Amino acid sequence: MKRTFVKFRNSAFRSFIRRHSKYAPILFFIGGFIFDTLTLGRIDRTYDLTVLCLHMTSLSITLYLYNLADDGKWKHTFLERYTEYLPLAIQFFFGGLSSAYVIYFSRSVSLSKTASFFIILVLLLIANEFLKKRISNKYLQFGVYYFISFTFFAFMVPVFLKELNNMVFLISGGISLLCTLVLLTFIYSKSPSTRKEIQLGKMIGIILVIYAVINLFYFMKLIPPVPLALDKGIVAHNIELKNNEYHVTYEAEDSYVFWRKHNLEFSYTPDQNVYIFSSIFAPTNLKKAVFHRWRWYNPKTEEWENLDDIGYDITGGRDGGFRGYTFKNNIRPGEWEVQVLTEEEQVLGVIGFTIIEKNTNYGKKLKTERF
Repeated sequence: MKRTFVKFRNSAFRSFIRRHSKYAPILFFIGGFIFDTLTLGRIDRTYDLTVLCLHMTSLSITLYLYNLADDGKWKHTFLERYTEYLPLAIQFFFGGLSSAYVIYFSRSVSLSKTASFFIILVLLLIANEFLKKRISNKYLQFGVYYFISFTFFAFMVPVFLKELNNMVFLISGGISLLCTLVLLTFIYSKSPSTRKEIQLGKMIGIILVIYAVINLFYFMKLIPPVPLALDKGIVAHNIELKNNEYHVTYEAEDSYVFWRKHNLEFSYTPDQNVYIFSSIFAPTNLKKAVFHRWRWYNPKTEEWENLDDIGYDITGGRDGGFRGYTFKNNIRPGEWEVQVLTEEEQVLGVIGFTIIEKNTNYGKKLKTERF
């Protein structure tokens, strides 16, 4: 047994970690991020639910073990030899959970909002690595933990309740707040070193501020209504339903524009209908009312004008998302956008395009795709 212990202490892995201790937390954060990026797909899949729940549970347990390690709680136990890996495990779970949220957020919103969310996660990591001497690391750890916890329950509660509205979001935030405060007070009561490093009232205050800020962002519509996600949004010339398949005809983009199939310049002829096709992912059995808000940019007032709200109901469960479309005629030239919104006016996505009036269909590169 002793020989095995010595072998472990001198293992290549431990030597590598100690030689690169400065960069190990970043590597483990990235490792967790990459792991979930490669394995996760849809939020209501059993595998995804299991992985996220295990990550969140493991993060909570690891946070408890780590904070009591400074008090010598695990001396003369089998955990003692693993205590130096606990902060790396925390970073791994932070990275894993963060990547899951970026995956699901990126399906729902524009790149700018997804990038903003990712930047927040990166800034938290940088703060954790470079501000240790200026602020208590435990303030930061519990703050990041609560942020992660809030996002976790914001995804999970709607999946299990099969419902999504403002009240469900508030319930999600309340559960995450309760769970975090229970864990915090429990660790605080068990760990003398934690009581020396942080003031309980101050830590609770920081958590409440994070809670308030997230709620403010949500009701200001800066956070998408996850787990709903706009999978596809296309401006089309014609849409037909045949054998439960939507045949969508649109103007194909040039071949060198590999990141987008449909052209954002819509060649419009008089009295033609302009269609907007959207597919919205929703967890199985979740029902929700959504609508398309047609908006035209008025160059004289330099403002967007809301012209029509056309709605329909969706039911979750289909891999490719719930399909639907709306259309308008007597369209005026210029810049247009169609916002895909929930009944609470939370933005799922925006489909932008430019109407260019033409008197003929000549030169249009039309393509029909089935969804």
